[in-house]
Amino acid sequence: MSEKKRVDPSPQETVTELKVMVVDYAKQETVDPLKRLGDWLKWSLAGAILLVFGVALLSLGLLRILQEEVDTFGGGKSWIPYIITLGALLVVLVLAGFGMKRSIDLSDRSDS
Repeated sequence: MSEKKRVDPSPQETVTELKVMVVDYAKQETVDPLKRLGDWLKWSLAGAILLVFGVALLSLGLLRILQEEVDTFGGGKSWIPYIITLGALLVVLVLAGFGMKRSIDLSDRSDS
């Protein structure tokens, strides 16, 4: 049987191949993750803006309901609806904080 001779690439081909490999690796490890990060930030920012807008409208609605529909807060007690609305916003804030902490804890467990 005849053995095929292995042909070594020229130094110029080796350098060209190495350059292509390094550029492809750099794109894979830097550019692609940055593109995914940009998409994630775009959708996260849009979601955060919509959530803030929604919570603001809901809190304004709660305040107006308490001021207009509940007769208990007349006279010198007109500040109570503001305190109730602030309390409701604090409850929402605490629940959101617990939800974020829980999701962070769950993501830490899935890595191991």
